[in-house]
Amino acid sequence: MTAAAVYDVTRLVTRALNRTPNGIDRVDFALARHFLEGPDNANVALACAALGPRLAHAADAFGTLVDIETFWNELVDPGADPVFEALIRAFDAPPSTGGAARVKRSGLDVVGENWRAMRRWAFRLGRATRQAPQGAVYVNASQFPLDKDWHIRWLRGRPDVKSVFFVHDLLPLDAPEFFRPAEQGKHLRAMRNIVSLAAGVIVGSEAVARRVRAFAAEQGRADLPLCLAGLPVAPVFLNGPPADPRLAGRAYFVCCGTIEPRKNHMTLLGVWRDLAERLGPASPKLVLVGKRGWHNENVLDLLERCAALRPHVIEASGLSTPALRSLLAGATAALAPSFGEGFGLPVAEAAACGAPVIASDIETFREIADDSLDYVDPLDGLGWRDAILAYCEPGSCRRAEAMVRLAEFPRREVAGFLRTVDDFIAGL
Repeated sequence: MTAAAVYDVTRLVTRALNRTPNGIDRVDFALARHFLEGPDNANVALACAALGPRLAHAADAFGTLVDIETFWNELVDPGADPVFEALIRAFDAPPSTGGAARVKRSGLDVVGENWRAMRRWAFRLGRATRQAPQGAVYVNASQFPLDKDWHIRWLRGRPDVKSVFFVHDLLPLDAPEFFRPAEQGKHLRAMRNIVSLAAGVIVGSEAVARRVRAFAAEQGRADLPLCLAGLPVAPVFLNGPPADPRLAGRAYFVCCGTIEPRKNHMTLLGVWRDLAERLGPASPKLVLVGKRGWHNENVLDLLERCAALRPHVIEASGLSTPALRSLLAGATAALAPSFGEGFGLPVAEAAACGAPVIASDIETFREIADDSLDYVDPLDGLGWRDAILAYCEPGSCRRAEAMVRLAEFPRREVAGFLRTVDDFIAGL
């Protein structure tokens, strides 16, 4: 692309206080690095500061990104990750009381470490948005905080600036029961603003593209240009550390994702209660990787109080990405029982690590993975139980077949993703 870019890092700055990145964070970070890295970079960053949205030089913003990447522990050796070491210990020493074992990174430590990244923006003046380069392209890859008119008001007064947005999904509109009550209204406002302002929209899957087209047509923008750019996995999942030898020979399954209703953890915990009754000490381990989200009281009750789960389930939050890669590389399988996804990046990450995936039989997973996954209906608890039992059998034929199919999983790397984005923006 030849026009200067204004890359919105607002969400990334706020994520400095999070222990680890999620899928949207990874996409946002890859694009931010692409637009802001390098000497003599003419692009600028935009973030919400004390005086509202302000601009900063690419080099200053990239310094913030480096801080965030460091504090996310994206570059550490798994053996230097205290959460991973605690997780390894929990495999052999479940808690003596309560429910599932829980290992996590200290929230106070994270806040203290990441304050340096936050303060680069929180109290600085920066440059006014009116100083954005003429004919620039504004890029927002997170849909945040596009429901706020004060954040995007400047774009309405700058018709020379073309706006490009990444829309990850419309799930808060289509399945509001899985989200906080306010999310439906916020997402609706954001999508209306996107459709109103966008010179083009990027999506990760054809399923989301169809939904965006329908929404845009309802808003009078049936001609809205769309770009399909399948999400890439971070290089660490492709080339990171191998499976930890301390977990060799163990039967364990990994489920990655925020603990929220849409991710369907309840089905897995029901399966593991049944396995505990059937198999006792021979039950496989279930490792839940992700932070606690919302509307999850029933799941947390089981995790915190169910004695049957105590020896067999481990909840881990704040796990570094290299440690997650090592954990997935040795897993019997990764589990993805979600009710709905815009793309499903954890599935692609698990596949990149060489872990077979048992996944919900939903449209998005079929699109991004075709027949390379082992599919079970998200409501079929017995089907999930039977699949997990089959994978645990010595010399499991079902798992062996899944490993063969896994070789057909489409590999999407960062370089190709960025080329697709650049070509789309240049075409606008």
